[in-house]
Amino acid sequence: MVSASEVGDPNPIRRLLGLGFLVQGFRCFPLMALNFFLKDGLNVDSSALQLLLNSANFPMVAKPLYGIVSDAVYINGQHRIPYIAVGALLQAVSWLAIAIISPSSISIFTITVYLLLSNLGASIAEVANDAIVAEAGKQPTSSSKSSQPSASGELQSYVWMASSAGGVFGNLLGGLVIDRFSPQTMFLYFCLLLALQFFVTVTVIESSLNLPNSKVNAGIGKQLSQLSATLRKPEIAYSITWFAASYAIIPALTGTMFFYQTQYLKIDSSVLGLSKVFGQAAMLLWSIVYNRYLKTFPPRKLISAIQALMAIFMILDVLFVKGLYKMMGVPDAVYVVIFSGLLEVLFFFKILPFSVLMAQFCPPGCEGSLMAFVMSAIALAFIMSGFLGVALASYVGVTGDQFSGFPLALIIQAVCTVLPIYWSSYVPDDLKSKSSTKKE
Repeated sequence: MVSASEVGDPNPIRRLLGLGFLVQGFRCFPLMALNFFLKDGLNVDSSALQLLLNSANFPMVAKPLYGIVSDAVYINGQHRIPYIAVGALLQAVSWLAIAIISPSSISIFTITVYLLLSNLGASIAEVANDAIVAEAGKQPTSSSKSSQPSASGELQSYVWMASSAGGVFGNLLGGLVIDRFSPQTMFLYFCLLLALQFFVTVTVIESSLNLPNSKVNAGIGKQLSQLSATLRKPEIAYSITWFAASYAIIPALTGTMFFYQTQYLKIDSSVLGLSKVFGQAAMLLWSIVYNRYLKTFPPRKLISAIQALMAIFMILDVLFVKGLYKMMGVPDAVYVVIFSGLLEVLFFFKILPFSVLMAQFCPPGCEGSLMAFVMSAIALAFIMSGFLGVALASYVGVTGDQFSGFPLALIIQAVCTVLPIYWSSYVPDDLKSKSSTKKE
């Protein structure tokens, strides 16, 4: 186990990252309200809901740009703290605008614009936070002058737990209050948390984080050149390509499943909240298990196993939609809480070991740029997955109130999930040997 001192001054860095990732996980709180607001308030159908939410994620795709800027452009001698503060402020302003606009004057276009602004702020803050994790995780241990996977793995697990805790609390609170408060009231509460993050962030001095390899005003051109050189490394280029493709080719059916559970099965909103809480708790447990037992496990085998497990859960969804579990005496609500909650977060289980892998391959001075590129590739893959899911739902004839083709769509989804496993050799299977090769 790596001590806190080995990843920087434990108080400011863990306070900063803990709050940042907690807020990141808590974003599920306003998003839960947003789903119901769009469905019940603006009467959008399942395809329109999925298209809107996926389109609003486009600022996430530009993360490499934010990473390059934060790596190269210092503000008052700091290149991480100011970007986290700006990101929190942009999110607070956008959610506040949605919360105070008169319901009668709200349109889908207006909400889309403010969601784009919110996701822009979230992207900027996430890039800076991820860069701090990558930089601090590369600090040498006391026993060796070389960077150790365990250092990065522990800090990655810490922030993962913070994000999961935010998700657990956000979903639990959201499920409890969704029937008691209006969505706009929930948006306003989230603004208060963002304001807290902003004021806490601006009180932190970046030099107290003891981040290594600081280079004042390295220049955007130089950062672009360094990122380009890094992305040309085979172990990085092939890994990112495979990882993004493993998401992109899976047609997401989240909007369809949301309408199926709420419109067709009449599942109560509190049950959906509990489902998400169960999933976030599983993510929290996953971070602990990974940190203690799996961080030295070959990344390719671990990621492939998760990919296969995702496909199995999708087949279980087929049986759920066909009513098999209900015939066996298992209530729909029980399945939704346990299995639907797990499947939703399984998509993110792969990110933890992959992030640790990329942090180890990342050369000094390019942490923000590379990690931002990885996250943007994942964001773009999710957007493509969402659009593909809309096309698949249309192809099989699934609408907001017609679900006869839903089982076929889920089977196709499961098949698409299995396919990337056959090309998983693009992901390094041995972190230590690859790291030693890179040093040579």
